[in-house]
Amino acid sequence: MMFKDGESTHAAVLAGFDARKVLVVGDLMLDRFLWGQVERISPEAPVPIVKLQQETRSAGGAANVARNLSRLGMDVVIVGVTGHDFNRDLLLEELTKDHLNTDGVLIAGDRGTTVKTRVLGNHQQMIRIDEERAVPLTKNDQDRLLAATSERLAQADALLLSDYAKGVLTEDLCRALIASARALGLPVLVDPKGSDFGRYTGATLITPNRGELALAAGVAPHDLDALLAAGAEMRKTLDLGFLVLTLSEQGMVLIEADGDHHIPAVAREVFDVSGAGDTVIATFAAGLAAGLGHLDTAHLANLAAGVVVGKVGTVPITTKELLAAISGEAALEQAAKICGPSEAQAQVRRWQAEGERVVFTNGCFDLLHAGHVTYLEHARRYGHRLVVGLNTDASVRRLKGPERPLIGQADRARVLAALASVDAVVLFGQDTPLALIEQLRPDVLAKGADYREDQVVGAREVKSWGGRVILVPLVEDRSTTGIIARVNGV
Repeated sequence: MMFKDGESTHAAVLAGFDARKVLVVGDLMLDRFLWGQVERISPEAPVPIVKLQQETRSAGGAANVARNLSRLGMDVVIVGVTGHDFNRDLLLEELTKDHLNTDGVLIAGDRGTTVKTRVLGNHQQMIRIDEERAVPLTKNDQDRLLAATSERLAQADALLLSDYAKGVLTEDLCRALIASARALGLPVLVDPKGSDFGRYTGATLITPNRGELALAAGVAPHDLDALLAAGAEMRKTLDLGFLVLTLSEQGMVLIEADGDHHIPAVAREVFDVSGAGDTVIATFAAGLAAGLGHLDTAHLANLAAGVVVGKVGTVPITTKELLAAISGEAALEQAAKICGPSEAQAQVRRWQAEGERVVFTNGCFDLLHAGHVTYLEHARRYGHRLVVGLNTDASVRRLKGPERPLIGQADRARVLAALASVDAVVLFGQDTPLALIEQLRPDVLAKGADYREDQVVGAREVKSWGGRVILVPLVEDRSTTGIIARVNGV
C-alpha cells in the first residue's frame, strides 16, 4: 500500500518526529544474550552443546520501547521499577547508552530486576531463561510509581503503557494513568497483556498480537474473521480510539470506527521477532505524537517492524533504517504502478468507489523531458488519480517512424512510474487508446492543448458517461523531436 500523505510522513521521520516527548511506563527488563557455536550433541543428554563465544546485553520490555523512541529522535521519559541488585546497574548502563534519563526508574524492595537470558547457537535461539517475580506491586510501590508518573505527565505529548504482565501495570494504576492522560488531552497507547483488557478502557490505541487478542476475547487465534469481529467489538466496549491487530508475517489490521484496514507485511526474511511489538508501538507513539494520520502511522509501524525482524536479538529501529525502508518501498510501489489493462481497470474501479476522480491521458513519452513532466502534473490537478496510457514500441514505430522510440517501452514505463503525479501506467499496442479508454472509463480525459476537443480520441465516449475532456497547456519549445534535432545539429 502507499502512504496517503507520503510527503508529510517522510518529513516527520526525517525531522525526528519533532522530538516530541513520550512518557513510557511499564515492565523494565534486561535482555542478556549468550552467543556461541553448535558443533555437536551432548553425550549426557540429547541437547546441543553451545560453545560460548560472546555475551551481550540490551534494555528490554518497556525499556526497549524507550530505546526505539529515542533512536527515532523522540524525547523519552521512562518510569518503572527494578530490584536493588547488580542487574539494575547493568540495565541503567544500557539505558544511558541511548541517552535516556533514568530518574524515574525506581527500586522496588520486594522484587529483583527482570532478566531474560537467551542462548543462541549458530545465530539461532536455542533456549530462553527468565529471572522474574511477576507479582503485582505493593500498594506503597504502586503509589510511588503513580506519583513519579503524574509529575512527568504534564510535560508529555503522549503516554505509552508497555505491559509485559510482570505486575507493574496493575488495573488500578492503568485506570488512574489513562484517566490522567485523557484529562490532559494526551493520546494513550498500550501494548497489552493478559486475559482482561478492561484495565485499558479509555485508551487511544491498543496493539495486541493474534495470541493476545484471542486470549482476551476468547476466540481461536487462527480464526482471523473472529479476531477482527472481536477487535471491533472491543474497540467499542473499551471506548478505544482504534485498535491494531498485529499478525506477524501477515502484517497488521487497523480497526477503526469506519471499518478495517489491512496493511500487508513487507516481504523479507525473518530472523528474530524479539522486540518487534516494542518497535510497532514505539513507531505508533512517534507518528501520533507528530500528528500523522492513523493509516499512515500504521503503515510506518509495519515498515519498522519489518526492519527489526530481519535482525537477531532485541535491536531497536533507527531513523536511518526507517527512511531506507520508506525509500525501498517507494521503489517497489513505483514499479507496481505499471500494470496491464485488466489490473488497471480493477484499480480504477476501486479509486472511483472511494470517491476519487480518475484522469486519463496517453502518449509515447519518448525521452522524457520537462515539458512532459509539467504536462502530467497539470493533468493530475483535474482529479485525484492519473492513469497514463503508454504506446508500446511497435505502436511508436508506426506513429513516428522506424528510428523511434529512442527509449524502450519498459524503461519509458519505469521512468513515468517514478513520477509522483502518476498513479498507474498501462501499455497499449493499438494506434489509438480508444479501447483502453472504454475499458477504464475514466472521469476526465486529458490531452495537450495543441489538439481541439473534436480531435481527441475518446472524447465523445468519455462525455457519454458523464466525464470531462480537458485540454492541458503545453510548455513551449519542449519536445522530443526538437531535442533529437538539436543533438543531431539540425
